[in-house]
Amino acid sequence: MPPSLFDDAPTAADAPLAERLRPRTLDEVIGQPQLLGEGKPLRTAFASGRPHSMILWGPPGTGKTTLARLMANAFDAQFLAISAVLGGVKDIREAVEQAQVAQAQGRRTIVFVDEVHRFNKAQQDAFLPHVESGLFTFIGATTENPSFEVNSALLSRATVHVLRSLDETDLEALLERGRALLGAAPLDASARKRLIGYADGDARRLLNTYENVAAMAGGRELIDEAFLEQALGEQLRRYDKGGDQFYDSISALHKSVRGSDPDAALYWFVRMLDGGVDPRYVTRRLVRMAAEDIGLADPRALRLALDAAETYERLGSPEGELALAEAVVYLAVAPKSNAVYVAYKAARAFVKQDGSRPVPLHLRNAPTTLMKQLDHGKGYRYAHDEAGGFAAGERYLPDGVDARFYEPVPRGLEIKIGEKLAQLRELNTKAS
Repeated sequence: MPPSLFDDAPTAADAPLAERLRPRTLDEVIGQPQLLGEGKPLRTAFASGRPHSMILWGPPGTGKTTLARLMANAFDAQFLAISAVLGGVKDIREAVEQAQVAQAQGRRTIVFVDEVHRFNKAQQDAFLPHVESGLFTFIGATTENPSFEVNSALLSRATVHVLRSLDETDLEALLERGRALLGAAPLDASARKRLIGYADGDARRLLNTYENVAAMAGGRELIDEAFLEQALGEQLRRYDKGGDQFYDSISALHKSVRGSDPDAALYWFVRMLDGGVDPRYVTRRLVRMAAEDIGLADPRALRLALDAAETYERLGSPEGELALAEAVVYLAVAPKSNAVYVAYKAARAFVKQDGSRPVPLHLRNAPTTLMKQLDHGKGYRYAHDEAGGFAAGERYLPDGVDARFYEPVPRGLEIKIGEKLAQLRELNTKAS
């Protein structure tokens, strides 16, 4: 498909609501304050009058295409859009030719590549000489981690800007704009909350869904939750992101893993995915479960959870979800221990109420002669020089503190850890 020129003419009345509401100025953009707020990177770039090549990385419906188009308008640049899903080297070549014509006429060009991660290495490399020569400004949009999906050569020539999913306040404002433009019936509080949860931070999804619901509402004065469910049918899952069902579902998944039930854990995992949850949210929860509920009973669990998260970032959906399912099952069947979690909370509580005690002299750092003269580090016993690599009887807690926070449980690797600690404590007792 040849590169398409962006036409700044008014959008047709029969265009989708999301397209009709596409911002025409930077001030109309909803969300992304970390990029568009006063003094922030993209706001500064627009104000400078000097476009720069960039990668816009973020979830669907967060404004990547909109920002690229606004940049072309702001700099009076020719806007050429290429879809990496449908395009290829031929389209890149045609974009180069159009950019050369514009350059001869004294006009800038912005080449926008949607889903740039779908281009292979050769296709991505085709942009390099033209980005370096300044023939055009390159803007790539991707929903995947550019560290993995964009060639390092191209990545080094572009600034990565991270876009975030729109929050509830952003989506509320967007929904009101859509309602005003359509002149449609408003939603009651529960229906509005449900629809915003269904959108999951995606502006396009919110507006397209609302447009369909409004069309079905006919002469209704108010759209309630019952009508919303009737209108959307299976599109609207019982899973309600941001509501009680969202937190109940993640609670059920966490407790199923803690309870060592792989079947229940898989069920709740799939239920959440089926309801539209961002799998990245699940990966963060799995890492937490590995640290909180498995801990040192099986230290491999944390690494496996992190590997699953990295695999998902590389593969995306749906392929990467299998790695998450593997992690869910492993965590469920792994031996359980919250000993480190309990110890950490106990240590925090102790330090909070105890105050700041001085570091014992023999444990202090002594990089200078003066510090040595002040007895910093004096009498410290270097464990590696002691029998068995253990300085029996040496104290490491502040004077006057005799706390014990960590108590291994008799499960998994912590059985061995407990035996080891018992041996070391016996040596300490004999030495004292």
